[in-house]
Amino acid sequence: MSPLKLGLNLGYWGIGPKGDEAVEIVRAAESAGFDSVWVAESYGSDVVSVLAWLAPQTERIKLGAAIMQVPARPPATAAMAGASIDMLSGGRFIFGFGPSGPQVSEGWYGVPYPKPWGRTREYIEIVREIIARQGPLEHGGAHFQLPLPADAGTGQGKALKLNFHPLRNEIPVFVGAIGRKSVEMAAEICDGWIPIFFSADAFEDTWGEHLEAGFAKGGRTRSDLEISPSLQVAIDGDLDAARGVVRAGLMLYLGGMGSKETNFYVDLTHRFGFGEAADEVQSLYLDGKREEAYNAIPDELVAATSLVGSEDEVTGRIDKLAAAGVDRLICSPVHLDAAERLRTVERLAELVGTRSVA
Repeated sequence: MSPLKLGLNLGYWGIGPKGDEAVEIVRAAESAGFDSVWVAESYGSDVVSVLAWLAPQTERIKLGAAIMQVPARPPATAAMAGASIDMLSGGRFIFGFGPSGPQVSEGWYGVPYPKPWGRTREYIEIVREIIARQGPLEHGGAHFQLPLPADAGTGQGKALKLNFHPLRNEIPVFVGAIGRKSVEMAAEICDGWIPIFFSADAFEDTWGEHLEAGFAKGGRTRSDLEISPSLQVAIDGDLDAARGVVRAGLMLYLGGMGSKETNFYVDLTHRFGFGEAADEVQSLYLDGKREEAYNAIPDELVAATSLVGSEDEVTGRIDKLAAAGVDRLICSPVHLDAAERLRTVERLAELVGTRSVA
């Protein structure tokens, strides 16, 4: 079995660590042997700016997007940004894509949401073609036509290719996916998969058949996909406060990240066996009853989807994750105290043993 890799999740700028505090924890993770640092975007800070800012302040740690939202930028813009950060960082960039949800896609970016994963598949194809730089870009798909057809513009569009040679002609592509078909697509065509609210105990029942279907379509095996769940972590210290942070995040995703008609996280929680609780949390949250929604989240769900506990408890969960086939843990230290978050990075590295493989 390959050594388990560790990633640091900075999350959203301003909600997680920022400024000097962010640099300090990223450098601590790099020194501790963490494989990568990952940055998120929603409708505030963007992935590209933060990773470009981190590039000259780090030396070895990989710079991952978790995730770049597909409706946020045309595929050529994503490819240009990725190739640029990869060049600036000496080949350390990792693409991470996902379609977001209908509220953000249509409300913030003004991009229609139907068939989000068909759109994402084409997006990935175009980005890879641009990075490969084997010829001018020509793509005639259901979602993207490049160059634009004559009747869709001035008719003067020209097939172009990236006007500099990227450092690498293949940059890894990950996706943030939790739906059945999206996970199947990840297994079929992607280099990595970033699931959220990941439970080792529910892994095979929830995802096994969809992963295997994707591998079969792509002529691949599990060794071709880096499974990299994003998990919140706290080791010892004020565990009640840490569990409160996890519970607040669950409440936000189950209640506020979507609508009554479309909430992927509620659907996922049903598949984990906590459907009744997820429905109650969503209903209370949408009714404005935030405190009741918070209290309705079972302790068992908090434990199943995080690495919060004593050193022995966290070690046991890490062992379960490794046994389930996880390749990398993308971890968010959730202690409220900054010094304790730094200590969590160190202790997690010691538990996983990254120092010996860095």
